Amino acid sequence: MKLSSVFATVLSTSIVTFLTALGFSSQAQGLTFLGNSSGIWGTPDPGSNTEPVFSGVETNKFTWGRSRPDDRENNYGTAANQLTFTGNSFSADDVGSLFKIGDLEYYNGKVEGDTNVDSVPLKLTLPFTNPNTFSEVFNFGFQLVNTPNLGNSPEEDADIVYIKDNFGTRSFKFDGNEYLLNLIGFSQDGGNTSVNKFSVIEDQRTTAGIYATITRVTPPQQVPEPASFVGLSLLGIYFITNKKSLIAKKRIG
Repeated sequence: MKLSSVFATVLSTSIVTFLTALGFSSQAQGLTFLGNSSGIWGTPDPGSNTEPVFSGVETNKFTWGRSRPDDRENNYGTAANQLTFTGNSFSADDVGSLFKIGDLEYYNGKVEGDTNVDSVPLKLTLPFTNPNTFSEVFNFGFQLVNTPNLGNSPEEDADIVYIKDNFGTRSFKFDGNEYLLNLIGFSQDGGNTSVNKFSVIEDQRTTAGIYATITRVTPPQQVPEPASFVGLSLLGIYFITNKKSLIAKKRIG
Protein backbone atom coordinates (compact mmCIF):
# COMPACT_ATOMS: atom_id res chain seq x y z
CA MET A 1 0.00 0.00 0.00
CA LYS A 2 1.27 3.50 -0.85
CA LEU A 3 2.22 5.79 2.00
CA SER A 4 -0.32 8.40 0.87
CA SER A 5 -3.07 5.76 0.93
CA VAL A 6 -2.20 4.83 4.52
CA PHE A 7 -2.43 8.44 5.63
CA ALA A 8 -5.65 8.93 3.68
CA THR A 9 -7.22 5.96 5.48
CA VAL A 10 -6.06 7.12 8.93
CA LEU A 11 -7.10 10.67 8.16
CA SER A 12 -10.57 9.54 7.12
CA THR A 13 -10.94 7.57 10.36
CA SER A 14 -9.78 10.55 12.45
CA ILE A 15 -12.22 12.91 10.76
CA VAL A 16 -15.10 10.49 11.37
CA THR A 17 -14.09 10.24 15.05
CA PHE A 18 -13.82 14.02 15.31
CA LEU A 19 -17.24 14.61 13.73
CA THR A 20 -18.77 11.87 15.90
CA ALA A 21 -17.44 13.63 19.01
CA LEU A 22 -18.97 16.86 17.77
CA GLY A 23 -22.28 15.08 17.25
CA PHE A 24 -22.32 13.68 20.80
CA SER A 25 -21.46 17.10 22.24
CA SER A 26 -24.29 18.72 20.28
CA GLN A 27 -26.70 15.97 21.30
CA ALA A 28 -25.82 16.43 24.99
CA GLN A 29 -26.54 20.14 24.80
CA GLY A 30 -29.92 19.44 23.20
CA LEU A 31 -31.17 17.18 26.00
CA THR A 32 -34.93 17.43 26.60
CA PHE A 33 -36.64 16.61 29.91
CA LEU A 34 -40.22 15.35 29.85
CA GLY A 35 -42.34 14.58 32.89
CA ASN A 36 -45.18 15.54 35.17
CA SER A 37 -45.39 17.74 38.25
CA SER A 38 -47.25 17.63 41.54
CA GLY A 39 -46.89 19.58 44.75
CA ILE A 40 -47.94 19.66 48.39
CA TRP A 41 -47.67 22.45 50.95
CA GLY A 42 -45.55 22.24 54.08
CA THR A 43 -45.75 23.81 57.52
CA PRO A 44 -45.93 27.61 57.22
CA ASP A 45 -43.89 30.29 58.96
CA PRO A 46 -46.27 32.47 61.03
CA GLY A 47 -43.80 35.36 61.23
CA SER A 48 -45.09 38.04 63.62
CA ASN A 49 -48.67 36.73 63.64
CA THR A 50 -49.60 35.81 67.21
CA GLU A 51 -52.52 33.46 66.51
CA PRO A 52 -51.79 31.74 63.19
CA VAL A 53 -54.58 29.55 61.86
CA PHE A 54 -53.96 27.21 58.93
CA SER A 55 -54.83 23.83 57.40
CA GLY A 56 -53.95 21.74 54.37
CA VAL A 57 -50.34 20.82 55.24
CA GLU A 58 -49.23 17.82 53.11
CA THR A 59 -51.99 18.53 50.56
CA ASN A 60 -52.08 20.68 47.42
CA LYS A 61 -54.66 23.05 48.97
CA PHE A 62 -53.45 25.32 51.78
CA THR A 63 -55.70 27.70 53.77
CA TRP A 64 -54.78 30.29 56.39
CA GLY A 65 -56.42 32.95 58.53
CA ARG A 66 -59.47 32.81 60.78
CA SER A 67 -62.54 33.66 58.77
CA ARG A 68 -65.79 35.04 60.17
CA PRO A 69 -68.27 34.79 57.29
CA ASP A 70 -71.14 36.19 59.38
CA ASP A 71 -69.23 39.27 60.62
CA ARG A 72 -69.50 41.84 57.85
CA GLU A 73 -69.78 44.64 60.37
CA ASN A 74 -66.04 44.33 61.13
CA ASN A 75 -65.03 44.00 57.47
CA TYR A 76 -64.94 40.19 57.46
CA GLY A 77 -67.51 37.96 55.80
CA THR A 78 -65.55 35.66 53.46
CA ALA A 79 -63.89 32.27 53.54
CA ALA A 80 -60.22 31.92 54.62
CA ASN A 81 -57.29 32.64 52.33
CA GLN A 82 -56.33 29.74 50.08
CA LEU A 83 -53.51 28.61 47.78
CA THR A 84 -54.05 25.63 45.46
CA PHE A 85 -51.25 24.12 43.39
CA THR A 86 -52.16 22.03 40.33
CA GLY A 87 -49.41 20.20 38.47
CA ASN A 88 -49.19 19.40 34.76
CA SER A 89 -47.11 17.56 32.17
CA PHE A 90 -44.08 19.49 30.95
CA SER A 91 -41.34 19.52 28.33
CA ALA A 92 -38.08 21.39 29.00
CA ASP A 93 -34.58 21.45 27.55
CA ASP A 94 -31.40 22.17 29.50
CA VAL A 95 -30.48 25.45 27.83
CA GLY A 96 -32.85 27.61 29.86
CA SER A 97 -36.11 27.57 27.91
CA LEU A 98 -39.20 28.62 29.85
CA PHE A 99 -41.87 26.00 30.62
CA LYS A 100 -44.91 25.79 32.87
CA ILE A 101 -44.41 23.72 36.00
CA GLY A 102 -48.00 24.10 37.28
CA ASP A 103 -50.83 26.49 38.12
CA LEU A 104 -51.33 28.44 41.34
CA GLU A 105 -54.83 29.50 42.31
CA TYR A 106 -55.02 32.18 45.00
CA TYR A 107 -58.17 33.14 46.87
CA ASN A 108 -57.90 36.31 48.97
CA GLY A 109 -60.26 36.23 51.93
CA LYS A 110 -60.98 38.81 54.61
CA VAL A 111 -59.72 37.28 57.85
CA GLU A 112 -58.54 38.35 61.28
CA GLY A 113 -55.13 40.00 61.02
CA ASP A 114 -53.13 38.10 63.65
CA THR A 115 -54.30 34.75 62.31
CA ASN A 116 -52.34 34.95 59.04
CA VAL A 117 -48.97 33.38 58.15
CA ASP A 118 -45.95 34.98 56.46
CA SER A 119 -44.83 32.21 54.12
CA VAL A 120 -45.42 28.57 53.19
CA PRO A 121 -43.10 26.00 51.53
CA LEU A 122 -44.06 23.93 48.51
CA LYS A 123 -42.66 20.43 48.06
CA LEU A 124 -42.53 19.99 44.30
CA THR A 125 -42.20 16.45 42.89
CA LEU A 126 -41.17 15.88 39.28
CA PRO A 127 -41.37 12.29 37.96
CA PHE A 128 -39.33 12.45 34.73
CA THR A 129 -40.21 10.18 31.79
CA ASN A 130 -37.45 11.30 29.39
CA PRO A 131 -34.49 10.98 28.80
CA ASN A 132 -34.88 8.34 31.49
CA THR A 133 -37.38 7.38 34.17
CA PHE A 134 -36.50 8.94 37.51
CA SER A 135 -38.06 11.25 40.10
CA GLU A 136 -36.77 14.35 41.89
CA VAL A 137 -38.12 16.45 44.77
CA PHE A 138 -37.56 20.20 45.07
CA ASN A 139 -38.44 22.66 47.84
CA PHE A 140 -39.54 26.21 47.17
CA GLY A 141 -41.07 28.89 49.36
CA PHE A 142 -43.89 31.36 48.76
CA GLN A 143 -43.97 34.66 50.62
CA LEU A 144 -47.45 35.92 51.56
CA VAL A 145 -48.23 39.61 52.03
CA ASN A 146 -51.58 40.04 53.78
CA THR A 147 -52.67 43.68 53.76
CA PRO A 148 -54.71 45.19 56.66
CA ASN A 149 -57.39 46.42 54.21
CA LEU A 150 -57.03 50.08 55.11
CA GLY A 151 -56.36 51.38 51.60
CA ASN A 152 -58.44 53.72 49.48
CA SER A 153 -58.97 51.25 46.62
CA PRO A 154 -59.38 47.51 46.06
CA GLU A 155 -55.90 47.45 44.46
CA GLU A 156 -54.30 48.89 47.61
CA ASP A 157 -56.00 46.22 49.71
CA ALA A 158 -54.94 43.37 47.42
CA ASP A 159 -52.84 40.57 48.91
CA ILE A 160 -49.62 39.45 47.23
CA VAL A 161 -47.73 36.17 46.81
CA TYR A 162 -44.00 36.04 45.95
CA ILE A 163 -41.67 33.20 45.04
CA LYS A 164 -38.90 33.28 47.64
CA ASP A 165 -35.27 33.31 46.43
CA ASN A 166 -32.71 30.63 47.24
CA PHE A 167 -35.01 28.37 49.20
CA GLY A 168 -34.30 24.67 49.70
CA THR A 169 -33.08 22.04 47.27
CA ARG A 170 -33.20 23.04 43.61
CA SER A 171 -30.54 20.90 41.92
CA PHE A 172 -30.42 17.33 40.61
CA LYS A 173 -27.97 15.12 38.77
CA PHE A 174 -28.44 13.12 35.59
CA ASP A 175 -25.91 11.19 33.53
CA GLY A 176 -22.98 12.73 35.40
CA ASN A 177 -24.16 16.33 34.99
CA GLU A 178 -25.71 18.67 37.56
CA TYR A 179 -28.86 20.61 36.67
CA LEU A 180 -30.70 23.43 38.39
CA LEU A 181 -34.45 23.99 38.50
CA ASN A 182 -35.39 27.66 38.87
CA LEU A 183 -38.89 29.03 39.36
CA ILE A 184 -38.86 32.20 37.26
CA GLY A 185 -42.25 33.68 38.11
CA PHE A 186 -45.96 33.85 37.34
CA SER A 187 -47.60 34.30 33.96
CA GLN A 188 -51.18 34.68 32.80
CA ASP A 189 -50.45 34.85 29.06
CA GLY A 190 -48.86 31.48 28.40
CA GLY A 191 -45.35 32.50 29.42
CA ASN A 192 -44.97 35.42 27.01
CA THR A 193 -44.46 37.69 30.01
CA SER A 194 -43.75 36.77 33.62
CA VAL A 195 -43.51 38.53 36.98
CA ASN A 196 -42.04 37.43 40.32
CA LYS A 197 -45.29 38.17 42.18
CA PHE A 198 -48.99 38.54 41.59
CA SER A 199 -51.71 40.24 43.58
CA VAL A 200 -55.32 39.32 44.25
CA ILE A 201 -58.13 41.70 45.20
CA GLU A 202 -60.16 40.96 48.34
CA ASP A 203 -62.77 38.22 47.94
CA GLN A 204 -61.41 37.37 44.47
CA ARG A 205 -59.87 34.21 43.05
CA THR A 206 -56.98 34.39 40.55
CA THR A 207 -54.99 31.69 38.75
CA ALA A 208 -51.53 32.11 37.24
CA GLY A 209 -49.10 29.65 35.70
CA ILE A 210 -45.80 29.11 37.51
CA TYR A 211 -42.95 29.06 34.99
CA ALA A 212 -39.51 27.54 35.39
CA THR A 213 -36.25 26.75 33.62
CA ILE A 214 -33.83 23.84 33.81
CA THR A 215 -30.20 24.81 33.28
CA ARG A 216 -27.04 22.75 33.35
CA VAL A 217 -24.55 23.67 36.07
CA THR A 218 -21.84 21.31 34.79
CA PRO A 219 -20.07 22.88 31.76
CA PRO A 220 -20.98 21.18 28.44
CA GLN A 221 -18.58 18.42 27.50
CA GLN A 222 -15.90 19.79 25.20
CA VAL A 223 -14.73 17.99 22.08
CA PRO A 224 -11.57 16.08 23.12
CA GLU A 225 -8.50 18.09 22.16
CA PRO A 226 -6.35 15.01 21.32
CA ALA A 227 -8.86 13.96 18.65
CA SER A 228 -8.84 17.37 17.01
CA PHE A 229 -5.05 17.63 17.30
CA VAL A 230 -4.54 14.21 15.75
CA GLY A 231 -7.01 15.00 12.99
CA LEU A 232 -5.32 18.28 12.11
CA SER A 233 -1.82 16.81 12.43
CA LEU A 234 -2.63 13.94 10.12
CA LEU A 235 -4.18 16.37 7.68
CA GLY A 236 -0.92 18.34 7.58
CA ILE A 237 1.22 15.22 7.24
CA TYR A 238 -1.00 13.97 4.44
CA PHE A 239 -0.66 17.17 2.42
CA ILE A 240 3.12 17.31 2.98
CA THR A 241 3.52 13.69 1.90
CA ASN A 242 1.27 14.22 -1.09
CA LYS A 243 3.24 17.32 -2.12
CA LYS A 244 6.57 15.42 -1.94
CA SER A 245 5.09 12.64 -4.05
CA LEU A 246 4.01 15.10 -6.75
CA ILE A 247 7.47 16.75 -6.79
CA ALA A 248 9.15 13.34 -7.14
CA LYS A 249 6.89 12.43 -10.06
CA LYS A 250 7.71 15.69 -11.84
CA ARG A 251 11.46 15.02 -11.48
CA ILE A 252 11.10 11.50 -12.86
CA GLY A 253 8.98 12.79 -15.73
